[in-house]
Amino acid sequence: MAAKLKYDSVKVGDEIPKFVVEGVSRPDFVRYAGASGDFVPLHYDQTFVEAAGIPTVFAQGMFTAGLLSKALTDWVGIGNVRQFKVRFATRVWPGDTVTCTGKVTNKLEKDGEKLIEGDLVVVNQKGEPAIRGSFRAAAG
Repeated sequence: MAAKLKYDSVKVGDEIPKFVVEGVSRPDFVRYAGASGDFVPLHYDQTFVEAAGIPTVFAQGMFTAGLLSKALTDWVGIGNVRQFKVRFATRVWPGDTVTCTGKVTNKLEKDGEKLIEGDLVVVNQKGEPAIRGSFRAAAG
């Protein structure tokens, strides 16, 4: 777990350290399916996706959201996340490189707790957003 952030040292505009995964793969999707129970064939069955008119399998949205959550929790510490929201924008395909990052947009105190808020994004190697999201986290 990352060291707890110090509220006074975080500034609006600060960026979350990037978390990059190069070349996501079909085995990643299968491992995620096993861990999550999400066995929708769109994510592992080539014959099924071709019959549906899709060129190849693609990542589960929550697989990609999980990568984004890792970027956040590595920075703020897992026990400090108060809110994590995501919206899916495009698919992540085998071979894609994804970069997860974000930016602090606000600092506030609520119910006696010092909080930071920000925007999150996962982009592919083309710079296209795969996920956009937001967070709120405690900072000491």
